[in-house]
Amino acid sequence: MIDGLAAAPTWYWAVVAGLLGLCFGSFATVAASRWPKGESLVRPGSHCPECEHHLRPHELVPVVSFLVQRGRCRSCATSIGWRSPIIELACGLLAAVAILTFGATWQGAAAAVLAVVLVPVVAIDLEHQLIPDVLVLPAAAIGLFAAIASDPSRWWVAVASALGAAAFLFVLWIAHPGGMGLGDVKLALLMGAVLGASVIPALFVAFALGGLLGVVLLARFGGRARKMAVPFGPFMAAGALVALWWGPPMIGWYLDSFAL
Repeated sequence: MIDGLAAAPTWYWAVVAGLLGLCFGSFATVAASRWPKGESLVRPGSHCPECEHHLRPHELVPVVSFLVQRGRCRSCATSIGWRSPIIELACGLLAAVAILTFGATWQGAAAAVLAVVLVPVVAIDLEHQLIPDVLVLPAAAIGLFAAIASDPSRWWVAVASALGAAAFLFVLWIAHPGGMGLGDVKLALLMGAVLGASVIPALFVAFALGGLLGVVLLARFGGRARKMAVPFGPFMAAGALVALWWGPPMIGWYLDSFAL
């Protein structure tokens, strides 16, 4: 447990993490809409993109406001769409599950940071084929700090894993810039910082899923598939979530099955 948090049960901190995740998800929807356009994330305040109606506090409650307003702007009745509440819910649920799994510990905090940041990363990468530095780099710093705080005597594991994962993808980017972006390199930095050695199965899962999609596209479109741009961030996010919960058993299984 993090000092001072042991007095309350884990479920309480899971609820707190879920609420914080919902709030971060609300910010993430703003980032997903504004960051790819080069707009400020703080100015102007949240508003309807159609009628410029500035949202009041009661219109900004994650998920609840969307449901109360039936998915429409209170001023002009323009449909808001389901992306915002889905991002908010995903962030809240992942944060809560991370704390339920790892407890109110530094490890749990690192896991929650990684999990919630992956949500807007996937949303932005799918739509714009970009990975936002404004979210990934601060998360990498926070995740690295929390990972080191969870096991100070093995601080080097988090540092080596972060730098190693980023270096691996950086080499791939140099070798084939069209198939890998620097955003993927920075995301690998975050993954390595939080996952430690489990970043290895995370990247294996990511490349396996990416390769599988490549085979499907080749079978469906033939040579044209080689010119199709497919964002790699969602595959990395999938690998990170798999490794977050099952990484150590995957490493143990591999060592038991194949290690000499």
